[in-house]
Amino acid sequence: MDTPLLDPGLYIVATPIGNLGDVSRRAIEILSGCAVVACEDTRVTGKLLYHLGLKRPMRRYDDHASDTAREKLLGDMMTLPVALVSDAGTPLISDPGYRLVREARERGIPVTTIPGPSALIAALTLAGLPTDRFLFAGFLPGKDKARGDVLSELAAVPATLVFYDTGPRLVASLEAMARLLPGREIAVARELTKLHEECRTGTAAELAAHYMAHPPRGEIVLLAGPPSAPEKPGEADIDVELRAALAELPASKAAALVAKKHGLDRKALYARVMELKG
Repeated sequence: MDTPLLDPGLYIVATPIGNLGDVSRRAIEILSGCAVVACEDTRVTGKLLYHLGLKRPMRRYDDHASDTAREKLLGDMMTLPVALVSDAGTPLISDPGYRLVREARERGIPVTTIPGPSALIAALTLAGLPTDRFLFAGFLPGKDKARGDVLSELAAVPATLVFYDTGPRLVASLEAMARLLPGREIAVARELTKLHEECRTGTAAELAAHYMAHPPRGEIVLLAGPPSAPEKPGEADIDVELRAALAELPASKAAALVAKKHGLDRKALYARVMELKG
């Protein structure tokens, strides 16, 4: 007996990142009740649907999809339930789809998300790096200068940095991290949820040497721990800075300048300035 179709709209369905056992019961129910499945690669999604015993019309939708293709999907959503999936994991996370979601919402089309596997979340749970604050920056660029620019831009962010990367580029990325993120704990998570799942941690230089000798395969999540908090200056160091500021500024402005620089109490520093002047 055919499964009844769901209400019209867009259904964002997360799919396994490796282990097909991770597909949720709700994801199967949604895919069963959709009239069309929009996907990056019909061959990849076709294998998943076959595994689930489903036959559904598939329509390719990726970063190269034309405005016409997007318009066709939006038109379908007005009268039919349309599922959006990526090749693996949660759609829109470094995958196409946000324009489709944005335009669906603007047109009043119902949008429903069916959460599930995500490589970046899986890697964060494995790496043992701080997770109270993290920044996901997508794929690192393949060219050296662009890669270096991204790492330099994010170096001071007080959070664990998370990137996607590929096997052929991993060593170059680790070497760039050794130069631009010195002293940071690095983690490489690969083949997540698969038979040869691996999460290796260490310095960027150590990991670069390892993967130079053991070229990696598979999808990779690359993580860098947050920068160390700068050491607060001692009283003698503060006095040196206050005296230097006093040589050019009035007492109140000298105290305010040093207080702002180090996040210290301005009134307390002003009192110290007056002691130094006295």
